[in-house]
Amino acid sequence: MRALRILLIVVVILGGLFVIADRVAVNFAESEAADRLRGAENLPSTPDVSINGFPFLTQAAGGELDDVEIGIDDYEASTGKGTEKIRIDHLRANMRGVDFASDFSSATAATATGTATIGYDELMKATKSEPTDIAPGITAKVVGLSDGGDGKIKVSLQATVFGVELPQPVDVLSSVTVKDDNVEVVADGLPTIGGRQLAESRIRAITDFQQTIDELPGGIELDKVEAAKDGVEITVKGSNVELAG
Repeated sequence: MRALRILLIVVVILGGLFVIADRVAVNFAESEAADRLRGAENLPSTPDVSINGFPFLTQAAGGELDDVEIGIDDYEASTGKGTEKIRIDHLRANMRGVDFASDFSSATAATATGTATIGYDELMKATKSEPTDIAPGITAKVVGLSDGGDGKIKVSLQATVFGVELPQPVDVLSSVTVKDDNVEVVADGLPTIGGRQLAESRIRAITDFQQTIDELPGGIELDKVEAAKDGVEITVKGSNVELAG
């Protein structure tokens, strides 16, 4: 009986030491992976990297991690217009089946899913924010984007009719979708301005617009988009995503 108690104590101690060693190892791996990712994507700050699953050491020995979560704030994506960028406030990605080199110099995820948020102030960059002729004597410009409810964007137009600015903005509810690498905003219906129903092509030149969002980390791509309180919430996805290297 005494020998059994001693054996149990030894097992408990060894188990505790293994857990400690495992946690130290995973913390080191997360730090190294974050540094590599920051360098590979030229990020302004170090991202959050969380390696899930226990034990880590057995996953590391096999050269593949089951589940890795990455968080990047203030990521600047390409707009497809030279050096012009668009800021993504929060990019969160969940990577599955991550193969990596022993020195963490490269890592590739079999699949990736995640979310990102783009503020309405950033999305305004794609709109007609300068007065544009939409009919003889009538100009309009986009002065604001906001949550219209039910996944819609409210596009607010400021119109001027024969030199007189209308006292209130004209609001248009619009649908937002993903098309290729673009966030596409299209008015559900056409407004009247100054009591006039304008030609569809002329008014849509103001209300409808696209914003290209390209060169996301590791080659992940836009999947779905929906309007929310503080901006558009985007779902991203990818396969064979390069995390570093």
